[in-house]
Amino acid sequence: MIEINHLVKKYGDNTAVDDLSLKVEPGKIYGFLGPNGAGKSTTMNIITGYIGATSGEVLIDGHNILSEPEAAKKAIGYLPELPPLYMDMTVYEYLIFCAELKGIPKAERESSVGRAMWMTKIDDMRGRLIKNLSKGYKQRVGLAQAIINMPPIIILDEPTVGLDPKQIIEIRELIRELGKDHTVILSSHILSEVSEVCDHVFIISHGKLVASDSPENLSAGLDEGSLLKVKAKGEKSAIENIVNSLEGTKSVVFTDENDKEVCFEVELDKGADIREDLSIKMALEKMPVLEMTLEQKSLEDVFLELTGSGEQLALEAAELEEAFAGDSEETEEITEDADGKEEA
Repeated sequence: MIEINHLVKKYGDNTAVDDLSLKVEPGKIYGFLGPNGAGKSTTMNIITGYIGATSGEVLIDGHNILSEPEAAKKAIGYLPELPPLYMDMTVYEYLIFCAELKGIPKAERESSVGRAMWMTKIDDMRGRLIKNLSKGYKQRVGLAQAIINMPPIIILDEPTVGLDPKQIIEIRELIRELGKDHTVILSSHILSEVSEVCDHVFIISHGKLVASDSPENLSAGLDEGSLLKVKAKGEKSAIENIVNSLEGTKSVVFTDENDKEVCFEVELDKGADIREDLSIKMALEKMPVLEMTLEQKSLEDVFLELTGSGEQLALEAAELEEAFAGDSEETEEITEDADGKEEA
């Protein structure tokens, strides 16, 4: 449905999209995931024909977005991060205007607008001026214009940015509904949003595609092991003997201990799960397990590992700490100089 081949976009010496190639098949919800500045919005703007690429090609249903823009754009509904709204129009006037722009026949415009308003739950706002709407409702109006002609492909750039929790839940539900009959592509840097809504994830870093798979497979594929956290009653030495007797364990570390209970963490091999065996063996030794939690690698961990964001955050923190330390030294020197002058 969408095919991107060796896409490159440069702004002077800066490369926003770097030799990006990927395919989008029909009938799924796709997520473009990446840190701010990774090239997500630039890629979407190229796909929709808003900006041109430096090199490479984008095919929409077999139509090149550059050489056959009209045929390609008919298949796309697009909601930019900032919805393209005319503030002095009412919701109804704006959507009728959008329907006309998208070539919907006059006899079908009323029904198309009504359907889009019903799907986005803005029927009650039809007579309101757009400038008087809340941010959440403006986002809904922008989404209504994207789906008004029911295109096979719907592209959403940060669709829930700036919305309150209730509005975010409603927009996500709408995206899931749209995914039943349309191919949906959404960009986001909100990891929970992508893992909850999307069937397939493209992770982009520095303009390059670094991963492409389902959220579950991405987490499993990079999982080098998991961590089992346990709270129980019993002696440390006896617990350690039981843990070491089980297959798939790497190490055990005791994190807390008092007269009533002991807490420990067991590092496991990839794919290992000792919860059942551990609980049975400890029960046989009359050492009851009070709590047990298996922590596996999440999409957030995968994201940080693939994009290097964790290292970058650590580097920025170190630089910030160094800067504050420098400021502190300079302040001490100034204070000493001031004291010296006062004494003189």
